[in-house]
Amino acid sequence: MELVLDKLHEECGVFGIFGDAEASTLTQLGLFALQHRGQEACGIVSSDGENLYQHRAIGLVADVLNPQVLPRLIGSSAIGHTRYSTTGRNTIKEVQPFSVTCQHGQIAICHNGNLPFAGREREKLEKAGAIFSSTSDTETILHGIARTPAKDAVEAIRKVLTDTEGAFSLLFLTPNSLIAIRDPRGFRPLVLGKYQDAWCVASETCAFDLMDATYEREIEPGEMLIIDADGLHSSRPFEAKPVSVCTFEHVYFSRPDSTIFGRSVNESRHKMGKRLAIEHPVDADLIVPVPDSGVAAAIGYARESGINFRQAIIRNHYVGRTFIEPSQQIRSFGVRLKLNPIKDLINGRRIVLVDDSIVRGTTSKKIVEMVREAGATEVHMRISCPPTAHSCYYGVDTPDRRDLIASQMTVEEIRDAIGADSLGYLSLEGMLEAIGIDGSRACSACWTGKYPTLIANGKAA
Repeated sequence: MELVLDKLHEECGVFGIFGDAEASTLTQLGLFALQHRGQEACGIVSSDGENLYQHRAIGLVADVLNPQVLPRLIGSSAIGHTRYSTTGRNTIKEVQPFSVTCQHGQIAICHNGNLPFAGREREKLEKAGAIFSSTSDTETILHGIARTPAKDAVEAIRKVLTDTEGAFSLLFLTPNSLIAIRDPRGFRPLVLGKYQDAWCVASETCAFDLMDATYEREIEPGEMLIIDADGLHSSRPFEAKPVSVCTFEHVYFSRPDSTIFGRSVNESRHKMGKRLAIEHPVDADLIVPVPDSGVAAAIGYARESGINFRQAIIRNHYVGRTFIEPSQQIRSFGVRLKLNPIKDLINGRRIVLVDDSIVRGTTSKKIVEMVREAGATEVHMRISCPPTAHSCYYGVDTPDRRDLIASQMTVEEIRDAIGADSLGYLSLEGMLEAIGIDGSRACSACWTGKYPTLIANGKAA
C-alpha cells in the first residue's frame, strides 16, 4: 500500500551555488529546505574547476547525501536536485542531476518543470542514433546540447533552449560556471541569492534562509544567468512570451516561509482564507485546518469570520511512503496513519474544515468521515482555490482529467460524494486577488482549461 494523501505533487526542487569551498554541504542544506518539492530521490554534482563529481540515489536528502558522501563531492561550485516524478519511472537512472561529457566538455543539468513535446524530440533523436539511459524529459535537453554545433557549452545550451517549449527552471554546471535559466513564460519559480562571497540559485527563498544567505531577486522569465569567476552575466536570449506563472505555487506547493513571484506565500494563503470566509460564510463553532497546507488559509478564514481556530487534526510527520495494510476491515487506515482528530475539541461541535484543494476526493471523504466519527455535529468543507478540473502539463503531477473529481461532478455532487454538510471553493478572481497576481500573467489552466501553450498532443489549447 502506497501511503500518499490525495494531493497534487510538484516535480522537484533545484539548488546551486558558485564560489564557496563548502559548496556540496551548502547544496545539501538547500535541498533539505526544498525536500517538500520532492521526496523520491536526490543528488548533487560538484566541480573543482577541472572535473565534475556526482552522487545521486533514491531516498531522502538526509539518507542519500550523508556525511560519508559529501567529502567526495569536492569543489567550490555545485548543483543539486530533489525529485518527485511527473514523467518517467522512479529508478536510479531517472535521478538528477544528469552529468555527461560531450563535444562541449563536461556538463551537468537539473530541471524543475515539464517539457510536453519531449517525447517527440526523443523519437527524432533515437532515429538519429541517440541512446537514452532514462525516461526523463530532461535527458532530451542534454542530447540536444551534445549534438549542437557551437563554440562552447553556453552557446549550445542557448541554441537548444531557443527551440524548447514548455516549463523549465534549469541549472547547468560546467567545470567553470553555473548557468541558471528560466523559461520565457516563467511557469516555475527560480530565485537568486548571495551567501558571503558566493552566489546561489534555488527554487524557493526558504533554501537561502537555512544557510543565512540573502535573497537578491527572481531569475526573470526568459533570463539566462551565467555565474563564473568574473561574476554575474545576465542575458535574455529567448523570444519574449506572455508571462504565465503557476498560481498553485502559492496555493500549495511552495513553503509558507518562501517568497515566490515577489510575494510572501504565507500572506497569500492567509488572504485566500479571508476571502474564502467572505465568499462562503457558515455558522459554525470551530475552524479546523487540514494539515499542513490548510493552516494559513484556515487562520485567515477564522480571522475574517470571527470563529475560533483550533488545530484539531494532528499530522504524523514520521510516516514513510509505504505500508502493508493489515486488514481491509480497518476503515480509513491510510489517512489515519497520517491524520488523527483530537476528539475533545471536535465532539459536539460544528466544524469547518479548510484545505487547499480536492483532487480525486478520496482523502477528503475519509477526513470528513473521521471528523464525524470524532463527534462533529456538522462538517463543512472550504477549499482555498477553485475546483481543480484539468490536468497540468507544466511540471505538476496531476491525474488524468477523468480522475479529477471536479471534472466529473458539480460542486453539489462533490459535496454529496465526500459527505460534507456544505462545500465552498474560492473563486478564481478571489484567489488571484489574494495572491496579488494579474490574471493575464498567471497560469490557471488546472482550473480553467485554458493552456498558455500548445499541449502535448499538438492541438491548440
